[in-house]
Amino acid sequence: MGTKDVNIQNRDKEKLSIVKIGGNIVDNPEELDKFLTDFNKLEGLKILIHGGGKVASKMSEQLGIETKKVDGRRITDAETLKLVTMVYAGLINKNIVASLQKLGCNSIGLSGADANTIPSVRRSPKPVDFGFVGDPDPKKVNKSFISLLVENDIIPVFCAITHDGDGTLLNTNADTIAYTVATALSEKYKTVLYYCFEKEGVLMDVNDPVSLIERINLEEYDKLIQQGVIADGMIPKLYNSFNAISQGVSEVKILHAKNLLTGRGTVLN
Repeated sequence: MGTKDVNIQNRDKEKLSIVKIGGNIVDNPEELDKFLTDFNKLEGLKILIHGGGKVASKMSEQLGIETKKVDGRRITDAETLKLVTMVYAGLINKNIVASLQKLGCNSIGLSGADANTIPSVRRSPKPVDFGFVGDPDPKKVNKSFISLLVENDIIPVFCAITHDGDGTLLNTNADTIAYTVATALSEKYKTVLYYCFEKEGVLMDVNDPVSLIERINLEEYDKLIQQGVIADGMIPKLYNSFNAISQGVSEVKILHAKNLLTGRGTVLN
């Protein structure tokens, strides 16, 4: 299905905003409060998804649990799984929910295990064994339950924990959860996916906030990777974004958390 066909199908659907907030904002109470105030003002149906890797790393250090990474990606052994579950699904998730309630934004904190909202498959140990890490499938998302919540003015707040359906929790990339939920719900809603973090968007020069690239399509994305403009953690973020668009998501915006309401950032379509 082409982008034009998807846009025609999306025209009469109700808008649903799926907003993912990164660890650099979650880790800063003042910035998080500002963001949640803006999120509360965001009109229409909405879902919030959060990471929290930096908080988990700090807690891991305090508890004497070694943080192991390969190419910047966390290895989740059994002890680390306990830690990230406590931090993501407990400390961070419930603090965000409590802050939203303070603002009059009725919300509910969820992991992917709750109401079987986001089942995952444990990632293959080859070529790298990342441990208890899950890869979710948009086709298996519990769309009816999530729809029930948002249509009754209850905001789902998802942490980066899913499950395998066999009793095991799995650490899961929050960007991937956002892509998965947005894709799954695009059948029913006009879904717009927001990736909010500490940069203005995709930058030509990562150290120059003025060098914002305002719009990128798939062809330009490939060129920017070849030029080395898009690198490191931005590659999977954009890969997920274009994957989401190809599967029905109306639009993806990558932007600074402070610009959630203005929408100023990089638009992918």
